Amino acid sequence: MSKILVWLSWGVDSAVSAYLLRELGHEISCGYMINYLDEENPTCPTRIDLEEARRVADFLGLPFYTFDYQEEYERRIVDYIYREYAIWHTPNPDVFCNNLVKFDLFLEEALSLGFDQIAMGHYARVQGGQLLKWVDPLKDQSYFLSRLSTFQLSKAIFPIGDLQKSEVREIARNAGLPNADRKDSQGLCFIGKVSMKEFLEKRFPKKPGNIIDQMGKVIGTHEWAYSYTIGQRKWIEIGGGPAFFVVAKDTIMNTITVGEETDPFLFTTSCTLTDWVGSDIEYGKKYNAKIRYRQEDQECEIIVDKNILKVIFNSPQRAVAIWQICVIYMYDVVIGSWIIQ
Repeated sequence: MSKILVWLSWGVDSAVSAYLLRELGHEISCGYMINYLDEENPTCPTRIDLEEARRVADFLGLPFYTFDYQEEYERRIVDYIYREYAIWHTPNPDVFCNNLVKFDLFLEEALSLGFDQIAMGHYARVQGGQLLKWVDPLKDQSYFLSRLSTFQLSKAIFPIGDLQKSEVREIARNAGLPNADRKDSQGLCFIGKVSMKEFLEKRFPKKPGNIIDQMGKVIGTHEWAYSYTIGQRKWIEIGGGPAFFVVAKDTIMNTITVGEETDPFLFTTSCTLTDWVGSDIEYGKKYNAKIRYRQEDQECEIIVDKNILKVIFNSPQRAVAIWQICVIYMYDVVIGSWIIQ
């Protein structure tokens, strides 16, 4: 049997993970990460979630640790979000929260305390040292775990990896877990139910600019363009015509260019890539890819064109955003991921 530290997020998935591992006879302790506290935000989940996690650990009769990573989280995740949006990129903090916080800070702390592995209630599987999709494709979280290293995966356990969500809920209810019926969390990783626009407004002053069509005609205005991303419909309030979507942003002129939903400028069959994490890639071989969470697998191949790394898709992709994550799959196995450059 192993000595395992389970991250209790407060939710039912991590609670069931701790319960299942305890029932298997492992030596289990529970841990909670304090990563972000917003004193001005009444919906900041940290304190409420901490008490819920403690309640689960007490119910299961398991030791409970708290770890304060606020300083590191600020440096690794919060500053990263602001830095990338400042240059009009669209980063994916939830991906980096996993490999830079949960499976780095938390993992290293666990190992230093003498634990063999860490366990989390993520919707994914690890088999033979490889990361695999979850059994339910609608909730599969392998996209967000795609930048975990071989070492991180070797120390990770996902106890609910072979269960449907309905089965997880049933186990929680049968076990009498106090959070068996609590809803799944939404929002930014550890920050909570706050829109990216609201979050960015904490640091960026408003910078009004024009919304233009592709002929350069001014058809509206925006307060600031940082949080707009390619393909976005929200906050484009132009009446008297069809719905408009962001097709381009100009950082020098501070303009947003819009078009209709099927505008050709929203589609591309390729994008350039940088910063690979994963197994070896065979150039020219057929793979599947996702450029956003919950997207269906897209057939593709990876090529090197004039020393530039590219992914070529079999069919056009809509709204490819700079600095999002392109995850490469072979069937259900995660090969690795790049950042879209």
